[in-house]
Amino acid sequence: MRYVSGPYTQGQLLKEINEIEMSLTNRFTFGGPITDAAEQRSWRERVEDASFGRNTVLFDDQGNPSVMVVVPAFLEKDVLTGGLNKPHPAFIVNGVVKPYIYVSKYQSFYTGSGTTLRAITLKGKDPGVNITFDNALLACKQKGAGWHLMTNAEWAAIALLCKSRGFMPRGNNNYGKDHSVTTEKGIPAHWYDDSGTKYIGRVLTGSGPVGWSSDGSPFGIYDLNGNVWEWVGGLRLNNGEIQVLQDNNAADNTKDQSASSTEWKAILQDGSLVAPGTTDTLKYDSTGADSGVFADVGDIRLSTTITNSLTTSYASNTFETTQANGGVTVPNLLKLLGLYPIDASHGADGLYMRNTGERIALRGGNWSSGSIAGVFCLYLNYVRSFSNVTLGFRSAYIPA
Repeated sequence: MRYVSGPYTQGQLLKEINEIEMSLTNRFTFGGPITDAAEQRSWRERVEDASFGRNTVLFDDQGNPSVMVVVPAFLEKDVLTGGLNKPHPAFIVNGVVKPYIYVSKYQSFYTGSGTTLRAITLKGKDPGVNITFDNALLACKQKGAGWHLMTNAEWAAIALLCKSRGFMPRGNNNYGKDHSVTTEKGIPAHWYDDSGTKYIGRVLTGSGPVGWSSDGSPFGIYDLNGNVWEWVGGLRLNNGEIQVLQDNNAADNTKDQSASSTEWKAILQDGSLVAPGTTDTLKYDSTGADSGVFADVGDIRLSTTITNSLTTSYASNTFETTQANGGVTVPNLLKLLGLYPIDASHGADGLYMRNTGERIALRGGNWSSGSIAGVFCLYLNYVRSFSNVTLGFRSAYIPA
């Protein structure tokens, strides 16, 4: 679709980009990786042309294509009242400011295993599930330099951008449809059986309406609300202590995110990063009683707080009602990283945590999460080795 001056309807734009992306999906499904440079350039140019440069296609070391959304850098103050006149942390890697990041337009799936494991992102595919955090890291890292598991800093940047624009994306959070607009549906990719009753679970990537994209357009990031939970890099709880990699250093796939890595840093009330275990670092805690054995999302209804001490193991509440204990100052860094609300309106998305042992971050919700799913939804309950049919991931890319 070559640009010609004049108005286009969203339907025309959607039809054109959908046709190109589904052609690419079919090409890969039936023809495998694309290694010819001329063919790679053709696909890239077609997608960039149809999206006016907002989307592109990147190829990994094997020639696997992934459709990506270009996200230009923005400042803290663009998304946060009182934010500084400096880039959001998502655009700072190893102290270097990046002019943009590439985020997979859809939830990724994967091919191969071990050294051949690779993440791929295309429209109309069943998202990859039953993957551990470490394998999600590996599937992205092995694609080549610059590729990485989408980080929490990047996720938070997108969430804050959505909020600043006044549009919170919907999605598959109610068995194939959106809980708030039930006429919005995706194409089923997976059914699951609950005691003899079958329900729609996952839907094909990008098969929902444009209201399921990050900006409500055909060129936004799809399925950030529901479908499958997404592992994100660079954030964990360790015995309740909030730990991160500095800025967006988790986008550097050479950085160690193992349980024993020295890259993990705790956060003080002034926003500075310090060694884990330092006195008065910030933690998630609860003012309620220990709930005992944790079961499914929605079973726990406690009040999560930010504190510098611990009392209980489990907690959950809506993200927007998270509070700080008396005398605890919440730095802007927690807000910029989507760990603390910036006001009282975040779509009633959920926050869940368990403050014993190491807990890796998941974002977005799944097909059964209902009203707690969304771009600010944060789940800090599972260990890095956990996997099941509700957990997936998304790749991202930052050039050197």
